[in-house]
Amino acid sequence: MTPRIDPTDARLLQEYQRDFPLVPAPFAAIAADLGLAEDDVLDRLRRLQGEGKIARVGATVRPNTAGVSTLAALAVPETRLDEVAAIVSAEPGVNHAYHRENRWNLWFVATAANRIDLATTLDRIRRRSGLGLLDLPLVRAFNIDLGFCLDGGRHSMGRAHAPDLSALTEGDRPLLHALSQGLALDRAPFAALGRDLDLRETQVMIRIATLLRAGILTRLGVIVRHRPLGWSSNAMVAFDLPDSLIEAAGFALARHPGVTLCYQRRTAMGLWPYGLFCMIHARSRSEAQGILDGVRALPSLRGTPHQVMFSLRCFKQTGARLTRQEDAA
Repeated sequence: MTPRIDPTDARLLQEYQRDFPLVPAPFAAIAADLGLAEDDVLDRLRRLQGEGKIARVGATVRPNTAGVSTLAALAVPETRLDEVAAIVSAEPGVNHAYHRENRWNLWFVATAANRIDLATTLDRIRRRSGLGLLDLPLVRAFNIDLGFCLDGGRHSMGRAHAPDLSALTEGDRPLLHALSQGLALDRAPFAALGRDLDLRETQVMIRIATLLRAGILTRLGVIVRHRPLGWSSNAMVAFDLPDSLIEAAGFALARHPGVTLCYQRRTAMGLWPYGLFCMIHARSRSEAQGILDGVRALPSLRGTPHQVMFSLRCFKQTGARLTRQEDAA
């Protein structure tokens, strides 16, 4: 059953998942738009965060721009699932961890400032779990926005454009990390962030605007948690296609209503031949199945071998870690 959402909360979440006001008092600007008081907007966001319906108000950082990341999986005996999930979730570099329907049943995203730190994280998980690990680095993103339309309709999220990496400086890393963890729910969040980073408020806003235009930040706004909001039937689908056919299929998937993520990943010889991934987020299994049927009927995917992995349990969901391990120690 889909939870009921207060209409004002729904509008706040629907309209401000992206295009968050880049002004000194953004919550006052949102309040004026919604016909509310600034404190009401802040109180609503704090409550929604406390209820687990939003992760943060902040940004999503495009993978493999300011840092490095990978999608990884373990084949865990059911009797050890909680134990191994705790090992994985304890890693600061792991920001998402899910139990999925598959022999490879524990899937997680690991991020780090550099490849050495990322390899260290994966090696530690292998050693502590005693299990082999799939390591599937990103090759190409077709759609990585992951915004949710809460109005009940299915919408095409479009496709990702190549980022302008020339806009990124080494000095942006602390800012990107802070934004991935979330802004303070404060009347002047950019000023507060500037104090933490020893930057002026205007510098913070200018750098955020620059990074958004460059596609380093994919969006700035309210980051919702889909499960508590009713999107509880979610599937990761992976397709086995020759490299020469992945581009056309990826663009088709990115345009398909109901697909919320789409990307190509490196395969693992002899273990995982599926290189094209998408995510489907739905409010029921039957709704997800309807989206999946449409995906499988796409001309570029018809008859393609694939794996459908519904999410069974979320163990961890946080913002990406983009600082070096020695900086965080």
